[in-house]
Amino acid sequence: MKKYLAYAAASLAFALPAQAQTVSAGTYTVEGTNLDGSAYNGTATITLTSETTCVIEWKTGGTTSEGVCMLHEDAFAAGYVLQDAVGLVVYKVKDGGVLEGSWTITGKDGAGAEKLTLQP
Repeated sequence: MKKYLAYAAASLAFALPAQAQTVSAGTYTVEGTNLDGSAYNGTATITLTSETTCVIEWKTGGTTSEGVCMLHEDAFAAGYVLQDAVGLVVYKVKDGGVLEGSWTITGKDGAGAEKLTLQP
């Protein structure tokens, strides 16, 4: 009987579709921490180009940067250009249109933190 119940439970687990994380197109509120620990805020606009790829534009503290982004399972990553440096940000996709992650930029030590929240 135990063997039958284990088989049934395993079959059910494989039969249920996986809950896919998604990233929505739109404008997000940005809350972040710079490499020196100071806070910044602004907006980011995500434009989807396929089911897994997009372009992103951040506007924070009078600075604009643009990048290309990609969704893979619950990870969302973007490479971007800020003035003459190249950066990378990796977010974890959370429920409710929230992306939480960390970023870095060439020529600098450490990592900053950033949270994007989809605006209604």
